[in-house]
Amino acid sequence: MANETTMKNLSPTCGDMITILTIDGGGVRGIIPATILECLEAELQKLDGPEVRLADYFDVIAGTSTGGLVTGMLTAPNKQNRPLFAAKEITQFYLDHSPKIFPAKRGLFGSLKSISAATTGPKYSGDYLHNVVKELVGDIQLHQVLTNVVIPTFDTKLQQPTIFSTFEARHDISKDAYLSDVCIGTSAAPTYLPAYYFETKDSEGKTREFNLIDGGVAANNPTLLAINEVTKESLRPDNDWVSLSKAKDKRKMLVLSLGTGYQTASYKATDVAKWGLLGWLRQKNAVPIVATFMQSSSDMVDIYASLVFQSSESKKNYLRIQENELTGDAASVDISTPENLKELIKIGKKLLDKPVSRVDLETGLFDNVNGEGTNSDALIRFAKELRDERKLRISRSSGDTAH
Repeated sequence: MANETTMKNLSPTCGDMITILTIDGGGVRGIIPATILECLEAELQKLDGPEVRLADYFDVIAGTSTGGLVTGMLTAPNKQNRPLFAAKEITQFYLDHSPKIFPAKRGLFGSLKSISAATTGPKYSGDYLHNVVKELVGDIQLHQVLTNVVIPTFDTKLQQPTIFSTFEARHDISKDAYLSDVCIGTSAAPTYLPAYYFETKDSEGKTREFNLIDGGVAANNPTLLAINEVTKESLRPDNDWVSLSKAKDKRKMLVLSLGTGYQTASYKATDVAKWGLLGWLRQKNAVPIVATFMQSSSDMVDIYASLVFQSSESKKNYLRIQENELTGDAASVDISTPENLKELIKIGKKLLDKPVSRVDLETGLFDNVNGEGTNSDALIRFAKELRDERKLRISRSSGDTAH
């Protein structure tokens, strides 16, 4: 059935563009992009029927930290070899499991224990997260997912990023890790969850070890990594997936990049100058050192990606949807009260009604774009382009070159 044809089975060589979805890290704030994904999948289902899923339309889905978990849920196959989760089910996953992944520490004793943990160990054990991820995706390996994935981590022993991708897994068996291990590794946020260790075997049976923490340390916004992996794959001499290097091949990219929200808190240098270890680790509901690194790296990626698409006169092919006015509990990555989780869902829905915005390359600030409507309007347009691209590939792959 056409509806069961994922983009992994339809080579970009049969189409006119490469389609990429990326999802930032951000803990429980992953509910925000989950809401956006639910909207997009619903639009695709209006066009192609209720059985289609996002993995049927994107060549690459990339995610960091909580975005890596969402990537796994969207691409892991179930027993019918269809995506494990529909987009509309991801929000409920957060509602059900976030309070157990990030259990609240109530009262004065809980607050003192959290402060102590900030200097003696991670805030949470990670046991529940590890168990639920392994239960969900079991022994699925990267080469088995339903479309290409890119998930960054950071190896504390090597002191360098380690990028897991379906592309790498096909060429290096030691990178063909269990999806559960990769998802746990990319989610191991410093100060919140413990680092994660696992091993694989190479083609000669030698052990390769991984000592991983949150991929947000390297790339909280994985958009450039996704583009980079596609480009690397195109340059391989044995590549039969797509060629970007040939001058005659002017293939375009269609990229949807989803953020998990900005924390609007700002700090004066005169105040920050007085902070010691605990000051950088705790200010109200925030961990400034983590938020600063991850937010700044996400912004730099967005600025560069915007520049690339604007310079190639294809700015509408890159859509970044991001909430930049988070305050209070909503700005936290781990407050999992029912009230806060519901508030995050509301924020995601309101974001759909906001105007399309694009980063100003001079100021780094988001400006509303005249004439492009709301984010919901942009997703409707993206859904139509995704559908047209998929139909074109199905048509050409079956020998019918008619558009």
